[in-house]
Amino acid sequence: MPRILAIDYGQKRTGIAVTDELQIIASGLTTIPSSTAIDFLKDYFSKEKVEAVLIGEPKQMNGQPSESASIIKGFVTHFTNHFPDMKVIRVDERFTSKMAFQSMIDSGMKKKQRQNKALIDEISATIMLQDYLTRKMF
Repeated sequence: MPRILAIDYGQKRTGIAVTDELQIIASGLTTIPSSTAIDFLKDYFSKEKVEAVLIGEPKQMNGQPSESASIIKGFVTHFTNHFPDMKVIRVDERFTSKMAFQSMIDSGMKKKQRQNKALIDEISATIMLQDYLTRKMF
């Protein structure tokens, strides 16, 4: 069974998470510079079968697009130009960074480790993906 990949795209960094082959568990894959995202994905897709890509959709509390929505919309356009046959699923990414930070605290990470923004992005992508998998099951 092909995997599902999640992308937490940001202006500087992009967190990436992926499912196992049975699409049961989401795991953080990596965090990369956003400028290298398409090249990274070309390489990854050449090695792994991926059925769909989740891309975070940043929203404000009232459901309106956040300030970073236009940056991500540009990435989605760029992504679909490079991978026209890949299924893209947009998912609400509200609170994922806060949830990622809280999970770092709950897991006992030291303050210095919790300042690693790249790790927060990777965990955010993992949370988005695991939430999607949970909703897909029910």
